[in-house]
Amino acid sequence: MKNLSYLRLPGVALTLAVGCLLAAVAANAADAVTPPESPPVEPRRDGEGPYERLILRGGYMVDGTGAPTQGPVDIVVENDRIAEIRIVGAPKLAIDPDRRPPLNGGTEIDLDGAYILPGFIDTHLHLHTNEAGQNVPPEYVLKMWLSHGITHGRTVGSGNMRWMIETSQRSAANEITGPRMEVYPMFGRPSIGQPEPTTEKAAREQIQLMKRAGASGVKFIGAPEDVLRAALDEAGKQGLNSTMHHAQIAVKHSNVLDTSAMGLKSMEHWYGLPEAMFEDKQIQHYPADYIYQDEQNRFAQAGRLWKQAAKPGSEKWNEVMQTLLDRDFGISPTFTAYIATRDVMRMARAKWHEEYTHPSLWDFYRPNRDAHGSYWFYWTLEDELEWKNNYRLWMRFINEYKNRGGRVTVGSDSGYTYNLYGFGHIMEMELLYEAGFTGLEVIHAATLEGARQLGIDADYGSIEVGKKADFVIVDENPLANLHVLFGTGAVKLNDETGEVERIGGIKQVVKDGIVYDTVRMRRDIRDLVRAAKQSRGIPPGPMPIETVPFEN
Repeated sequence: MKNLSYLRLPGVALTLAVGCLLAAVAANAADAVTPPESPPVEPRRDGEGPYERLILRGGYMVDGTGAPTQGPVDIVVENDRIAEIRIVGAPKLAIDPDRRPPLNGGTEIDLDGAYILPGFIDTHLHLHTNEAGQNVPPEYVLKMWLSHGITHGRTVGSGNMRWMIETSQRSAANEITGPRMEVYPMFGRPSIGQPEPTTEKAAREQIQLMKRAGASGVKFIGAPEDVLRAALDEAGKQGLNSTMHHAQIAVKHSNVLDTSAMGLKSMEHWYGLPEAMFEDKQIQHYPADYIYQDEQNRFAQAGRLWKQAAKPGSEKWNEVMQTLLDRDFGISPTFTAYIATRDVMRMARAKWHEEYTHPSLWDFYRPNRDAHGSYWFYWTLEDELEWKNNYRLWMRFINEYKNRGGRVTVGSDSGYTYNLYGFGHIMEMELLYEAGFTGLEVIHAATLEGARQLGIDADYGSIEVGKKADFVIVDENPLANLHVLFGTGAVKLNDETGEVERIGGIKQVVKDGIVYDTVRMRRDIRDLVRAAKQSRGIPPGPMPIETVPFEN
């Protein structure tokens, strides 16, 4: 699955210089591939601030460090930084005004009873545009992310590195609406104007180019062993962070033990992990008619992989886990990227699709041999049951890894398999909860652990004095029910009125001290989706999976 990322660039001049550099490389490479054009992102029209002095008053704070909820608190923000955090009382008691920080001509927001969390960090983002076949506006994706609390993330791969650099820089400068993005170009892909490297020298040159362009890290997916080893070595020399999707086409020579020994810092998904725990084989069992490019083959057999590995608690299981722990290796499991495999009908009929899924994206989701992750050609009950068992073993490893001190982060990998932007991040949090994480551990993974994995924890990931003013604000208690973080909220019976209502939904997101009304932002998204449907003559309501009506 593809992805993008954020680059720390100091100004427009450097953006132009990077553009010239990439253009020159593309022009000079004999067989270079020109990345597809991507549309520019519209200027920001959302959000108020930052303010010289802003006080968030009276909320309950979950600070992301793992500490329990505290409050009520007043949080003072000066411009884009947290200047003071003051406990101003206790629940169900009147607040003594003398304990509160003075307004001093600033702006205040009354958050009495609301919950304040750090901005979420998503370690597996894809800002897809036309080149991915989804044909959705980039503003749609960016606002879906921000309205679900994602203020920072890691984009892993892009069809156009130059565009991604420019977009990430504009977001860092708050010129557009969306999260900041660490840019991890995909090694071996032509998005930076170079052909796939086939020699160690070419591999090192491609990593060096990424560094000069300003990338934060590199996403690996697979390459010949000598080429991959050289590229990982060069990434370390260049001070670039790294992660990898261990594709089956290369996992025999490069499972997670191999790559972490070469210096890889983290992994995406779970490929390469069961293979490191094989005891009675070296290669997973494939049916004789298996073809990797047939995606139903690929994903159906992936769901039969964990049961081929060492049993939980076995010597091999513990050996692999301890080796990764010793190497301070991070895991971004992206449970949500595969959750439809357990029950495709449930994911395809999720409440949010009706109003939030763009019709072009829906076309991409449906069974389609020409769209990545749309592999429901004839998905069977057996496939679903195998995947349920796969999750049981996978989740056990991830929860135990966390319990033994391993770093687990929240990555959504949305844009595929009925996994919708923004909503997928919250679902990933819920799946960590299913795996055995407590509510506080989930928030910790979604915030400070993500920041540590990206190397940005000095400024982001927790609510602490001196850090950037990034917050998620919700009226309900997310530790009692993570459902309230979804844009569609949670269903609840109001015992006073007898009415069934929806509660929750993130009310405000603060990024760099700029306050965004996410309720209004989600309304704008719904309007965009409604207009897209109308332009294609699609009636309101759920869209069908099948294209031919079923008559029986």
